[in-house]
Amino acid sequence: MTVAQSAAPRASRPPLRVRFRRDRTLLFLCLPGVLYFVLFCYIPLAGNIVAFQDYAPFLGFSGSPWTGMTNFVQLMQQADFWSAVVNTLEIAAIQLVLYFPAPIALALLLNSLVSERVKKSIQTVVYLPHFLSWVVVVAMFQQVLGGAGTLTGFLENHGLQTGNIMADPSLFKLLITSQSIWKDTGWGTIIFLASIASVPTDLYESAAMDGAGPWRRIWHVTLPGIRPVIIMLLIMRLGDVLTVGFEQIILQRDAVGADASEVIDTYVYYHGVINGDWGMSTAAGLMKGIIGFALILSANKLAHRFGESGIYR
Repeated sequence: MTVAQSAAPRASRPPLRVRFRRDRTLLFLCLPGVLYFVLFCYIPLAGNIVAFQDYAPFLGFSGSPWTGMTNFVQLMQQADFWSAVVNTLEIAAIQLVLYFPAPIALALLLNSLVSERVKKSIQTVVYLPHFLSWVVVVAMFQQVLGGAGTLTGFLENHGLQTGNIMADPSLFKLLITSQSIWKDTGWGTIIFLASIASVPTDLYESAAMDGAGPWRRIWHVTLPGIRPVIIMLLIMRLGDVLTVGFEQIILQRDAVGADASEVIDTYVYYHGVINGDWGMSTAAGLMKGIIGFALILSANKLAHRFGESGIYR
């Protein structure tokens, strides 16, 4: 192919005005989402300048003195910050191992159901918890697993002694992971069910003719067919892996104590909003964002090495 031939498609590309008129409906549909991210994600990024200042709200960005990397140095010397980092990483690891595969397993289970009526009924039921607020979810778990909860009362009536699971620091990380699984697993199956539906049916027929049973068809047909989607969502999850649920944790923080429940987000809240240490708390949030960005880049590069497209080329 010559240079002139390769440049021909570019020359035939319609001008911006024509493309805008052609795609204006889709552009207007995307506009609310774009405005949301601009107003609540990109513009607030300017506030990261506080991490390099001795910020005082009444002085503002321009009046607050610059401190350079002082906030970051002081942050590294804070024992409670490292405790929050360790708790965050432990919760993130548990959720990555237990929570991330849960929607995949549920999607495979729902896809194996023969009756469409039963499948839709189950889908409706498992979707509902996603629309409950964390206040309601934590209250429901308290009613079941708390010191005066249903499960505790049942075990005590049968001569079994049990403690208050909701206030046990050693079980806190598993507790919030189980809450996340109960609340959002059903909602997470939507993308996986859609990707499973896109797997060609003739592959299942060929596998069945070769003697493959249901489990082998799942392992050799379904999972390879949805692998690009799994890898893409895993990369996106890694970028957000340090966000382990601010509202969910802060509702239960007092019950188990800060040693077991303090994470980076709650550290930023209590040191910044409550105690007014804006510079150091902003430095902690900025470090969290940088680590998440590095994880996305690393995971995407690793996906390329395994022959997957990732989230970008």
